[in-house]
Amino acid sequence: MNAYPSNIQVKPEVTPFFDAATNTISYVVKDPNSKSCAVIDSVMDIDYFAGRITYDNADEIIAFIQDNELELEWLIETHVHADHLSAAPYIQSKLGGKIGIGEQITVVQETFGKVFNEGTEFQRDGSQFDALFTDGDTYQIGTMQVVAIHTPGHTPACMTHVVGDVGFVGDTLFMPDGGSARADFPGGDAAELYDSIQKVLALPEETRLFMCHDYGPNGRDIEWETSVADEKAHNIHVGGGATKEDFVKFRTERDAQLAVPKLIIPSLQVNMRAGEVPADDDGNPMLKVPVNAL
Repeated sequence: MNAYPSNIQVKPEVTPFFDAATNTISYVVKDPNSKSCAVIDSVMDIDYFAGRITYDNADEIIAFIQDNELELEWLIETHVHADHLSAAPYIQSKLGGKIGIGEQITVVQETFGKVFNEGTEFQRDGSQFDALFTDGDTYQIGTMQVVAIHTPGHTPACMTHVVGDVGFVGDTLFMPDGGSARADFPGGDAAELYDSIQKVLALPEETRLFMCHDYGPNGRDIEWETSVADEKAHNIHVGGGATKEDFVKFRTERDAQLAVPKLIIPSLQVNMRAGEVPADDDGNPMLKVPVNAL
């Protein structure tokens, strides 16, 4: 039985924003009973080879919030993304709101603080974020209560955020024909990922699940919404009663064949800082490229 509080009768209004460059879906989730809203997994655009950052995707979200006269209360990161950069501080500078992530961000910061040879000035206590969530923590978007569920395996800091009949799963699950995310990053674990997926699948079957990524397997159109019932019945990695042993074997073998994400180097440096770009000693935005470290 699911031990997390939820009210399936509450039906948030969810608006997706697809970023084709990174196959990321960001969301504005609105309280149907007020003007309050939150942004989930925003994207900051980067031309990595040119060293240029822009904000077209974030500006689209900002315009939507302003045009609908919404009040932004939260900017939620489901985890420290390795494939896109967060625009949370940029959006926050325009609209306010608090930036939140799972408390295990400290593990990620400690791990990659070493990889990128960050000095003692880089705080590894999660203080770059406004809120750190533990398993079962709740917070409000207007009149709606949100529960943060710790779902590690892809990364230690992964959280699924459930509000009413909606769950934002980050990279814990993909669409049923996409399966699940890799578990071979530092701190990742396929067995933990299986257990985390079971937490999600223990939610009411009618719960709407929203993905952080979709890659259109087999040439289909991009999709981002499914349900607990559909995942339980049809997910190609964990559906139909797949065992933990089978999942771990498959995930381990599959992950060994996967390439490193193209934006992993800038993404980790920025996202472990809550979306802020690191700077050199003179205060200029600057990214490092560690060699043979990832």
